Amino acid sequence: MKGSSIVRWGLKYLAMTLATLLVAVALLVTTVTLMDANRFRGPLGRFVAARTGREIRIDGALQAHLFSLHPRLTSERVVIGNPPWTPPGRTAEIGRLSLVFELPLFGHSFAIQRLELEGAMLHLVRDSIGRANWQWADPTRTVGKGPPLIRSLSMPSAHVDLDDARRHLQFAGTVSAQDASGAQGIVLLRIEGSGHLNGRANTFAINGDPLATVTRARPYRFTFAERSSGSHLAGRGFLSQPFDFRALDTTFEATGEDLKDLYFLTGLTLPNTGTYRLSGRLTRQGTSFKFSDLLATSGHSDVHGTLSVETSSGRSQIDAELHSQLLRLSDLGARAAGRVSEPRTAKRLLLPDSTLPLVGLRRSDAVVNFHAHGVDVGRVSLHAVAAKVTIDHGVLSVTPLSADFFEGKITGGIRFDATKEVPTTDLDLRIAGLQLSQFARKDQGRPPFEGALRVRLGLTGHGRSIHELAASANGTATAVLPHGAIRASLAELTGIDLRGLGLLLTKNKEETGIRCGVASFQAHEGTLTAQTLVVDTDPVLITGQGTIHLDSEALDLAFHGKPKHLRLLRLRAPVSVRGTLAHPSIGIEARRSVAQAGAAVALGIVLTPLAAVLAFVDPGLAKDADCAALLAEPKNDTTSARAGAPTP
Repeated sequence: MKGSSIVRWGLKYLAMTLATLLVAVALLVTTVTLMDANRFRGPLGRFVAARTGREIRIDGALQAHLFSLHPRLTSERVVIGNPPWTPPGRTAEIGRLSLVFELPLFGHSFAIQRLELEGAMLHLVRDSIGRANWQWADPTRTVGKGPPLIRSLSMPSAHVDLDDARRHLQFAGTVSAQDASGAQGIVLLRIEGSGHLNGRANTFAINGDPLATVTRARPYRFTFAERSSGSHLAGRGFLSQPFDFRALDTTFEATGEDLKDLYFLTGLTLPNTGTYRLSGRLTRQGTSFKFSDLLATSGHSDVHGTLSVETSSGRSQIDAELHSQLLRLSDLGARAAGRVSEPRTAKRLLLPDSTLPLVGLRRSDAVVNFHAHGVDVGRVSLHAVAAKVTIDHGVLSVTPLSADFFEGKITGGIRFDATKEVPTTDLDLRIAGLQLSQFARKDQGRPPFEGALRVRLGLTGHGRSIHELAASANGTATAVLPHGAIRASLAELTGIDLRGLGLLLTKNKEETGIRCGVASFQAHEGTLTAQTLVVDTDPVLITGQGTIHLDSEALDLAFHGKPKHLRLLRLRAPVSVRGTLAHPSIGIEARRSVAQAGAAVALGIVLTPLAAVLAFVDPGLAKDADCAALLAEPKNDTTSARAGAPTP
């Protein structure tokens, strides 16, 4: 007890002694300052510069009133330089600066009771790794505590230039900040600004908690609203520590005519869309950002999920889990935003020409897991889509990729290389169980074709849309139908005999079996040329040749059938398939000569060995009983009827 009393008395006398010394020093400084404060502009500037690492220069009058619990300092024509961690330059030029301090006495920390800036010009810069001239300490060396608390602020019509390389934001305009009366007479912090953000007219407003009641122990809450180029961004949130944006929690909602216009508010490069709505929650801890409860809608499309961003390495690392009920590529791109006029006479293409959303791939790396109930690619609908998307220095890979398509299953991968001016694409897809009966037809009866098709696409191309990629494609496209059925009239018609014409004219729906069908095309600059084209049915062996032009989507195919049994009055004229991928038409090529038809039939089957074609799609197809039988036939007999069939 006695020892503790001595300690208390010792601390008391020590405190009194320090207080006396402090008062004496204050009186001395005040006396000197009142004599002529302007004499000490240079020493004062050097003292502050030594403590902050910044050049501080006072070119005008200086007034100081230090003999007070709230010392006041007023100066004119103040210049504040950049800190040492940014390039040389000026952070601020202030016509008149007035500071009222709150000394760290009686349990209070050092604070600024009132800050007034008149005729201020602020030049704010931040580099790509996050070093900014408005930061209190070098972010690459130490984590500062942030600026002192400010109890009251007045900054009317300050001119602000902002160049933020990290957020890709550039702003030039005026900003005002001051205490303002809110609801029920509560004094709030009101910040308003207008000017040009990223080249577009911009206005914003922020309402924060009253500065007079701010403490380090309580979060600082605020609301915000921002408008530019038809987009509106609004929300509310709080800072865990006042004026320290390293710990942030906020909810937001954005609406507008085009999602890409959010670039003029956020600096994020996003794809073009039509009218959109975006909402979610953003939390920040240091260099880690997390977007949760994300929901974006535009047109008939929606996307929701979570997205995390880590920026500690200087290059954004994105990790996302996204889901969608329906995603339509036609809801993306300049046409969806109404920024591309389309002639009324333009024909609708099966392959969409909307620009793929590949913007910003070079700026960040990402791993995105995506799941969708449905994805519409032009006029093609995919279901149960699942994909893992990886972005690595401008190269986007979609693998593994799976989706249901016409009761079939698509698997494989896609690789987009956006490091070049025009993106290049490598495509390797397999489709199994593609039901031919599901394709659109005019009547509601039994379909003309049935069977489970297997497809393999190995293509490369370049362009900014699926149509451009297809129009420049090189590689191989192959389809195999191990078993199936075809309307007997169509099979017989390829032989152009009286029986086939009779079945066709009477609209007979009788079917005949397909033992094996193979179609292999070689792609060169968007033109698919048939290398192997054969369908082995019970009554007829059908072969063919021709091309498919993916740019115009035009079809130019000819088929010829060789009956396996004797047919009377057989005509040697092939059946043609013309029109487009979206609207094919079937007719009889009566003008072709017998010699031309015979050459076409021969070329259609012998250019590419069937064994290689089947192995490209699925190595197991060579073991299929019917395809193996077709494969085993001699080449010189394959182009004619089966063994024992009469020669016309």
